[in-house]
Amino acid sequence: MADSKRPASPTPSERKKLDAEAKQKEDEEQSKLPYKWTQTIGDVDLTAPIPANIKGRDLEVKITKTGIKAGVRGQEPIIDGTFPHPILPDDSTWTLETTPTTPSSPIGKELAIHLDKTNKLAWWPHVITSAPSIDTSKITPENSKLSDLDGETRGMVEKMMYDQRQKELGKPGSEEEGKMAMLRKFQAQHPEMDFSQAKMG
Repeated sequence: MADSKRPASPTPSERKKLDAEAKQKEDEEQSKLPYKWTQTIGDVDLTAPIPANIKGRDLEVKITKTGIKAGVRGQEPIIDGTFPHPILPDDSTWTLETTPTTPSSPIGKELAIHLDKTNKLAWWPHVITSAPSIDTSKITPENSKLSDLDGETRGMVEKMMYDQRQKELGKPGSEEEGKMAMLRKFQAQHPEMDFSQAKMG
């Protein structure tokens, strides 16, 4: 008789089904947001459709280190809340861009906001803390950066990013001493790379 206190681990096929269901729920939640957003390890970009008759002066966009409020003046904000992590407001920007108009998409403009992360080793679960979360453990680091590294180094960088996420969740990361030793070795082998902004445990 199975111990009811410890549910059996899901089989690979069950795990795949659970992951697919979680992803579908996540996608549905994200699709209901009034904006779309993407991220790299270093920044976050979001876009929101704007009526074609709106000019830049009709918009109100306030970006601070810890939060954002953006939308059309006098209307409900498109986004208004606190970031999960601080940003660099001086390196963050917004623009009002014209989009090609099609019969299925009559909206002719979009608000584009670029946010520069302070912590370059953290994935964001959402743009603002009141929005639905995504599962950051399922994010694959952008290949354009990591594919330039050799296998051992790439593994170390991915491990560092994993440890950072674990730390933010209040969970123990992998061996801190070994990680520091690996980083020191890597720095010695690659003096051309700047690690001054890297945040370690």
